[in-house]
Amino acid sequence: MAKAEAGQSPPLPPSPPLMPPNVKPEHVDLPRHSIMSRRGVGNCGRRISLLTNHFKVSVNATDAVFYHYTVTISGEDKRIAEGKGIGRKVVDKLYQTYSAELAGKRFAYDGEKSLYTVGPLPQNKFEFTVVLEESRAKQQNGSPRGRDSPIGPGKRSKHSFQSKTFMVEISFATKIPLRSIALALKGNEVDNTQDALRVLDIVLRQQAANWGCLLVRQSFFHDDSRNLVDVGGGVSGIRGFHSSFRPTQGGLSLNMDVSTTMILKPGPVIDFLIANQNVREPRFIDWTKAKKMLRNLRVKPRHRNMEFKIVGLSEKPCNQQFFPMKVKSTEGTNEGETLEITVYDYFTQHCRIELTYSAYLPCLDVGKPKRPNYLPLELCSLVSLQRYTKALSSMQRASLVEKSRQKPQDRMRTLTDALRSYSYDEDPVLAACGISIGKQLTQVDGRILEIPKLKVGKSEDCIPRNGRWNFNNKRFLEATRIDRWIVVNFSARCDTSHISRELINCGRNKGIHIERPFTLIEEDQQTRRGNPVVRVERMFELITEKLPGPPQFILCVLPERKNSDIYGPWKKKSLSDFGIATQCISPTKINDQYLTNVLLKINSKLGGINSLLALEQSSLIPLIKDTPTMILGMDVSHGSPGRSDIPSVAAVVGSQSWPLISRYRAAVRTQSSKVEMIDALYKPIANGNDDGIIRELLLDFYRTSKQRKPKQIIIFRDGVSESQFNQVLNIELEQIIKAYQHLGEADIPKFTVIVAQKNHHTKLFQASGPENVPPGTVVDTRIVHPRNYDFYMCAHAGMIGTSRPAHYHVLLDEIGFSPDDLQNLIHSLSYVYQRSTTAISIVAPICYAHLAASQMGQFIKFEDSSDTSITSAGSVPVPELPRLHKNVESSMFFC
Repeated sequence: MAKAEAGQSPPLPPSPPLMPPNVKPEHVDLPRHSIMSRRGVGNCGRRISLLTNHFKVSVNATDAVFYHYTVTISGEDKRIAEGKGIGRKVVDKLYQTYSAELAGKRFAYDGEKSLYTVGPLPQNKFEFTVVLEESRAKQQNGSPRGRDSPIGPGKRSKHSFQSKTFMVEISFATKIPLRSIALALKGNEVDNTQDALRVLDIVLRQQAANWGCLLVRQSFFHDDSRNLVDVGGGVSGIRGFHSSFRPTQGGLSLNMDVSTTMILKPGPVIDFLIANQNVREPRFIDWTKAKKMLRNLRVKPRHRNMEFKIVGLSEKPCNQQFFPMKVKSTEGTNEGETLEITVYDYFTQHCRIELTYSAYLPCLDVGKPKRPNYLPLELCSLVSLQRYTKALSSMQRASLVEKSRQKPQDRMRTLTDALRSYSYDEDPVLAACGISIGKQLTQVDGRILEIPKLKVGKSEDCIPRNGRWNFNNKRFLEATRIDRWIVVNFSARCDTSHISRELINCGRNKGIHIERPFTLIEEDQQTRRGNPVVRVERMFELITEKLPGPPQFILCVLPERKNSDIYGPWKKKSLSDFGIATQCISPTKINDQYLTNVLLKINSKLGGINSLLALEQSSLIPLIKDTPTMILGMDVSHGSPGRSDIPSVAAVVGSQSWPLISRYRAAVRTQSSKVEMIDALYKPIANGNDDGIIRELLLDFYRTSKQRKPKQIIIFRDGVSESQFNQVLNIELEQIIKAYQHLGEADIPKFTVIVAQKNHHTKLFQASGPENVPPGTVVDTRIVHPRNYDFYMCAHAGMIGTSRPAHYHVLLDEIGFSPDDLQNLIHSLSYVYQRSTTAISIVAPICYAHLAASQMGQFIKFEDSSDTSITSAGSVPVPELPRLHKNVESSMFFC
């Protein structure tokens, strides 16, 4: 019997593996770096009064101690009980049956192996027998017998109760003092603070589970049709709430936010399949896809008040799927007669249920592997609150954003109403801790940083307003020249001659000299029916035939704006095999704004510069202007949930041409699926060389910065949680240092390491207006960590919905930035994104790393895996990405 470990975590999804395969564990055992504490707060900027979705928590019983017990639930066969929700059912029944033995003490249970009480239970170890009774139907005359059978109506059956017996062992594991939270709030480093906070979060989850909510990490979703938004494809977004306790400078707070997750649209199964496959009627349904989609979903037939899990579909249609049915003898003998009858006839004749369209459709199989039980499709409806975890299409994503966004005032009202209605204070475990929760949003002081001035063509000043600017009557700062280029067209509906003329005219106004295209190449009709790789190969054959040499640039017209299956093969062929910069477009409306946006990308890819910070152009950026400084942006992109056959893609961008901070080069590698720590930063190979990412970027910095080596390196890391901060410092940073030393350098640069998070739940609101907070808003007091160095910044202008600030965590600062200098640098890095004329929500190097990972990840075409091919991370060979051609490897190809 497996025993639960002491200090068991709550039942959250497992974190990605932290350790890359080539890193030895001693780096974790002996950390070289530790997370720094706050040095002070910033003073720059205009003051602004804000509200935030943190609610003040008072703790009156600070001497309370949580007792952690491990829970082991096993069946009569001594096997550990598994199955969704079984733990909560068993433990709820245990409390009803044995509360006296537990001295009536209420507890928080995580649904798996951990149970917590305030103060001890009467004993350190208990063993209980718990009996769960489930209603089962017992068929009367005309009951199906044999291997295949349908499930008849409840009104023709008597109910019996099938009981299941479980053995539950509860064993004391450890104590977790609530005082650890109070000490952490004073800025002390306390080992078990996170454990105490986790217990409080488990209390919230348990309360939501008791309400019958769907639980997703620290978010919960009520079964209420008013909270649903249909996004198409049989999928709905459901609005719920995130709630978690957080230690802050202002004390313990409850962070509560509106949250959305995806579920299958409840209702008739046939309606779901028609929507999911986007067909008009049942006869067009692809049943192979349907079988895969429906497996393990829960349905409720309209003739029975029970839920069933779908295990598959019948091999034959309802009116051809026979099963043996045993019928009692009319003469009263014990011997009955066995009839072969179809599922359709059984329901229509024997059960008197009218079936209007099921005769020629498969049945749902809700039985066991060797004993199928069949239900006609039209009798079944999907039950609510079943999560949909596949990636959304671009149309679904757009629909979700459109339908689920809330204005700041609406979100504030939703949150305060929810907090009042949920009455968290009345929970017996929280009450035993003396915890009470305020009902008002927390007030906090913010500052609005000065918007940086930009330089554009002819050294003109460009002053962004409300985080935005434009190139109307302006030129790019350094415009490229395009002498030999071509247009290729994969889209039948596009007039490439018109596009090229308009692009040349718009380019002239922006300072880019563009000659007429060398040729326009249309895809031929026959090739258009081929697969994407063949279509791209054929197009490059035509290019080679029609041109005397490779063009400087290719404009590629695609048939779809998003998710075109040609995009990946096209980018791979052009960037890896031929080394030609390309810009893909799929225009719906061609105007000056559209063409300017396209030219922003083209100019950057070909080595031009659209705009620079005024401080950057005049080399006046504090702490960077005098010392060669390299900026890194690091990100790892993972495949869809549950797809461990798709490798993760790690990308790092490094700045070029110091003292500039606007130009970057990318290096991208694949690594084991779902591994978050970047594997290939330093990668020694057999001949003693380093084939890692950082070497590439260091050499490029040296080449473009007048043979200067970086003496300072600023690292921006995206996508890691707080539990992984130490690994960033003691695995990734160590690998970067090794890569630097491998180049023969004894003097190690000074490092500043900053993690940027967007996936958090803190929102900022104006206290005196309905609009979003202005761009440049920064908060570094009250709602920040009591000890660590973090702050929130909203650099962008939120035009729709409620703005989400970026949450920056400074883990290390050997360079020695003042809070003001660092915040102004980070703010400025939101204005150097060459693809757009708006301030972006997170620093440009991180956005570039994300773009590079996304684009090169499409070089490898991964087919949909079968259900059996999903294995644990690391067991699937990781396909390597092809390297970029030397002509484009140093370019901003990702723009």
